[in-house]
Amino acid sequence: MFDELTDAIVRFRDERDWKQFHSAKNLTMSVAIEAAELMELFQWARTEEEQGAVIQERLDDLQDELADVLIYILLLCREVGVSPGDAVLAKLGKNRAKYPIDQSRGSAKKYTELTTSPD
Repeated sequence: MFDELTDAIVRFRDERDWKQFHSAKNLTMSVAIEAAELMELFQWARTEEEQGAVIQERLDDLQDELADVLIYILLLCREVGVSPGDAVLAKLGKNRAKYPIDQSRGSAKKYTELTTSPD
């Protein structure tokens, strides 16, 4: 699925001759900029109710910003030769080791704050 999306994005980009602007540095910056625009939608929503209202009332904007972030992530993955699916699965494996179910279930603690079982 990521390959199909990335191919469609690359076609769109290449039809406009925008690859010249898509260095790893520029794509990384674009991810951060678009993520900030995504965060801006929720900036002043303090309560869950207010956050729910943002989702309901600004769903189109939310979708657009999520798409922008994903577009730049996929382009960056292509640029640096990283498979997004493989990267996610590898990170899940690392997180699985850092966050054992018995210590992390229902907890927001960082892995460095979890207790470890003695061997």
